[in-house]
Amino acid sequence: MLSRLLPMVTAAAASEHKVAPALKDVLSRAAAASKKANLSKPPRLVAVSKTKPNELVKEAYDAGHRDFGENYVQEISEKAPQLPHDIRWHFIGHLQSNKAKAVIDAVPNLAVVETVDSVKLANKLNNAVKGQERDPLDIYVQVNTSGEESKFGVEPKDCVSLAEHVHKECDVLRFAGLMTIGQQDYTSRPEDFQCLARCREEVCNALNLKPEDVELSMGMSGDFEKATAAGSTNIRVGSTIFGKRDYTGSKPSDPNEQETQQAEKSLQT
Repeated sequence: MLSRLLPMVTAAAASEHKVAPALKDVLSRAAAASKKANLSKPPRLVAVSKTKPNELVKEAYDAGHRDFGENYVQEISEKAPQLPHDIRWHFIGHLQSNKAKAVIDAVPNLAVVETVDSVKLANKLNNAVKGQERDPLDIYVQVNTSGEESKFGVEPKDCVSLAEHVHKECDVLRFAGLMTIGQQDYTSRPEDFQCLARCREEVCNALNLKPEDVELSMGMSGDFEKATAAGSTNIRVGSTIFGKRDYTGSKPSDPNEQETQQAEKSLQT
């Protein structure tokens, strides 16, 4: 059951946090960071609604937002059919290859999988999408820019080969960008952002792509303004919009998620 994996959120607790003003504030801060860095436009904001009830997602939706992110296959599979079908869902958690078909089948409006880190996963997603009447699925290659053993993602030196496989060998997937996860305290080093930017340059040179056609997904609640200034085109913000999460009794098996929980606990104290 999903309730075993996710923190409990009561309706009363959900009502205490006002999503629309928080969403507006994050968008404003991202726009200001973009303007200060003389960028042409602010990054896309993916509102990460993991563990949060549909009522809060709907509040953000009613405020005009359409891009939402989820970390768990079971949660996104349960939420997506109950929410408006014009939502653009981003899957941002670690995805096991044996669950690729499940998430594709359950979420017809899945727009992006941001965490592809192997040829095997790319092939599984490609085969799953082939069985659906839908547009090609956008794919970001996850890169472990910090070199931490606990994190998923390919090493920077391997990002070109995986991007090339998606671009050339997966006919119903569209290589659309690169993604990285920050440090434990959400404050990625500038070197991490710079590393992902270098990876994009290498990928574009190898595949003859324009940089503006390759997204950089970097920046979360604690560092999205720094990431924006460093050129992020896709930021992933959750607790700052939807309120803090209660991880009491939650023991995730995903190392990425373990670090996220540790970071959020430190930020919320």
